[in-house]
Amino acid sequence: MITDEELDKFRIDGPLVRVVRDADRNNDVRGYVVAWDPTAVLIRKRSTRRLVKLDRRYVYQPASEERPLPPVLA
Repeated sequence: MITDEELDKFRIDGPLVRVVRDADRNNDVRGYVVAWDPTAVLIRKRSTRRLVKLDRRYVYQPASEERPLPPVLA
């Protein structure tokens, strides 16, 4: 699970973030970290004003990095 410190760094620095949800690359979400709580993260999608609420257990990383193999969520 991503820490508050990592999320705060993403929010302040403002890089485009990739959220890896499963093995299918088409299901990745790209956007900017807006807010979070103990269980979820709010991402503003890159090309629209839409907000997406995602689980904190997903993999969050800068979009410029290589896509990792996703973990298995329980």
